Amino acid sequence: VQLQASGGGTVQTGGSLRLSCASSGRTFGSYNMGWFRQAPGQEREFVGLITRSGGSTEYADSVKGRFTISRDNAKNTVYLHMNTLKPEDTAVYYCAAHRTYGGPYSARYDYWGQGTLVTVSS
Repeated sequence: VQLQASGGGTVQTGGSLRLSCASSGRTFGSYNMGWFRQAPGQEREFVGLITRSGGSTEYADSVKGRFTISRDNAKNTVYLHMNTLKPEDTAVYYCAAHRTYGGPYSARYDYWGQGTLVTVSS
């Protein structure tokens, strides 16, 4: 599975951005998908995940109520909708795929996209 994240950019505090992660594989619908982020000098942290069918999502407390994950299996794409962005959301955002359930643990994920940079200016 190859993953390609896109949609990053610079946005002002309070703004919104939508990230996309496209998969080249025909088995996209068989993977649970996660989003992670890594700020400069910090460890990679869990943002959220969505199950294969899109029927269930989980979020880190830091983004709950502001970020939403959705997916379109027909388009082999998962999305991260980010609202009310804060400067502390500035990071490189990664999508990742897991065959079963990776949860918030990055080491469990099997495939990773290359990352897309989100910068939130104050």
